[in-house]
Amino acid sequence: MAIERRPFGRLPDGRDVDLFTLSSGEVEVQATNYGGIITSIKVPDSRGEIGDIVHGFETLEMYLQGCPYFGSLVGRYANRIGGARFTLDGVEYRLAKNDGENSLHGGFKGFDKVLWDAEIHGCALRLRYLSRDGEEGFPGSLESTVTYNLDEGGVFSIEYEAKTDKPTVVNLTNHTYFNLSCGGDVLGHELMLDSDYFTPAGKDLIPTGEVKSVAGTSMDFRNPTRIGTHIDSRDEQLINGHGYDCNWIINGEAGKLRRAATVRDLESGRAMVVVTTQPGIQFYTGNFLDGSLRGKGRIYARRSGLCLETQHYPDSPNQPGFPSAVLRPGEKYHEKTVFRFYAG
Repeated sequence: MAIERRPFGRLPDGRDVDLFTLSSGEVEVQATNYGGIITSIKVPDSRGEIGDIVHGFETLEMYLQGCPYFGSLVGRYANRIGGARFTLDGVEYRLAKNDGENSLHGGFKGFDKVLWDAEIHGCALRLRYLSRDGEEGFPGSLESTVTYNLDEGGVFSIEYEAKTDKPTVVNLTNHTYFNLSCGGDVLGHELMLDSDYFTPAGKDLIPTGEVKSVAGTSMDFRNPTRIGTHIDSRDEQLINGHGYDCNWIINGEAGKLRRAATVRDLESGRAMVVVTTQPGIQFYTGNFLDGSLRGKGRIYARRSGLCLETQHYPDSPNQPGFPSAVLRPGEKYHEKTVFRFYAG
C-alpha cells in the first residue's frame, strides 16, 4: 500500500492544491485537498477489468467552474436546514440561503469549496480544516479532521472528527456520485437499504418531522430492487425530489458500525457495501444532472450517478424528534463510513 502526492493546480489566490493517490492491490482512490474531493475510485469488474466508478474531472480548473458536489466533503451541515435558520440555547442563527429559502450543504462556501491542510500518515490521508466562528452563519470555531484510509484488502474508509469552542451543529458527509458500470445511467443498478423507516419531506425537500414505514411504498429497498423500478411512479416523495432524494433511517444502533446499503451492477458484476456509524443515509439519483457537465471522457446526464450520503437527518436542528446534531465544547464528533467493493 502507498500514497502518492503530486500537484493538481493552483487556486485563484495562489495557493497550491495537491492530488493524492491511495493504492492497494486492484483498488485505487484519488482525492484532492481542495474540498476533500474524491476524484476517482478504480475497482475491477467480474472480468478483472479496472474501471473508474465515480463522477469527477481531470483538472482542478473544472472543479472550480462549479459542479454539484462531485466527490466533495460536505459541511458544516450536510443536507438542508429549513428556512436557513435554527435556534440553539435560545439564540437564533441565520444561515446562507443557497437553496431557495433554505441552507444546503453548509452554504455558499461550504467545506466542499475550501482548501484543507493535508498530511500523510502511513497509509492514511488526513485532512484538517478550521471553520471560524460565524462562517456561513454557524456559531463556534469548529476544528474538523477527516481521514481517508485504504487498507490491504482494498476497503476504503472515511472517518470524521470535530470539536468546537462554542455550542454548534455539525453534520459531515461525502457526496460522491457512484456508477458501478462506469457509464450510462444507474437505473439498472440493484439497491438494498437496511432501513425500515424514512423521513418524508415536503416540496422543498425539508423533512416534515414525521417518520414513516417503507412498507408498501416506493421507498422500500429492504430487498434488492432495481433503482428504476419505481423511480417515475406518482409517489409524492419521488415527485418532490424528481426521483429519489430522501433520508432513510438506518436499522440498528447509531454510533456503531452496521450495514446501511448494498448496491450492485449486474452487467459489470461490481458491487459495493456501505457500512456506517451514522443514523441516516441520503439516497439521491442525480436527478438534476442535465448532461452539461463532462469529465473523464463521459457526459454526466440525468440519473447517471447515485449518492449514498451517510448523515444525521436533514433539518435536525429544527426537528426536536430527530437525533441531535448539536456539538458542545468538550465533546467530540466522531463518525465513520466504510466502503467495501466486490466483483463477480
